[in-house]
Amino acid sequence: MNLKNLTAALAGGAVMAAMAAASWAETTMEKIVRTGEMTIAVQTQGPPVSFIDKNGERTGLAVELAQMMADDMGVKLVVQDYDWKGLIPALTSGKADFIAADMTPTAQRSMQIMFTEPVFFAETVAFVKEGSDYTSWEDLNKADVSLAATQASSYASAARKFLPEAELKEFSGGTAQAVQAVMSGRATAGVTDKATLSGFQSSIEGIKLLEGELNREPLGFAVRPDSVHLLNSLDNYMRLIRIDGRLDEKIAYWWNSTDWEADHK
Repeated sequence: MNLKNLTAALAGGAVMAAMAAASWAETTMEKIVRTGEMTIAVQTQGPPVSFIDKNGERTGLAVELAQMMADDMGVKLVVQDYDWKGLIPALTSGKADFIAADMTPTAQRSMQIMFTEPVFFAETVAFVKEGSDYTSWEDLNKADVSLAATQASSYASAARKFLPEAELKEFSGGTAQAVQAVMSGRATAGVTDKATLSGFQSSIEGIKLLEGELNREPLGFAVRPDSVHLLNSLDNYMRLIRIDGRLDEKIAYWWNSTDWEADHK
């Protein structure tokens, strides 16, 4: 065999070996089956989606949905806490099997990860400290207004898009930090979703919801691009519990009301 043919043969062998290795690589679902554990990444402070309740237990809408799925699969649920900006890196680095959070499937995020079908929806709203003269979110589009929003969130994106004249201040740690910034006077107003804000309104006096909605967003869970089996399983499970009523029950309790506060705060 001459050198040219030998080189071609070696190159072909390398390609075949790479293809074989790829075919033998363990999928995320296979790993879950083998270990008997399903690991999710959740936001550290994100009631009513994910938070520590009065009993010191991790709970919330996303956590309970993931726990239901783990129970029905017969595996253990492992929950890992991250700041909002740490969720995608935790997933892509392999620390978590999927993100269980109220994440919007934006075009930029979809370049890194794959999203489930929408699990629930959120209305993006603005809020101020009571006593403020602002009545509508549209009143905030001024150069002397500062807006607080969760760092790298769709709320921050909505603020940039719909309130471009205002100054945007991004905070890690979720809506709790944005609320604190507004109440302490470090920001004129905040931007978040209506369900999350209602939880803060019931526990913190002096938060004023402004009229109108900036937008309405679909929210879902997310997996790595190579986790197609897990993605299909998540979509299938959400369809199943939507049909049997369990999904609507969880959304009604956690997302569309503040009934959960009596049990968990």
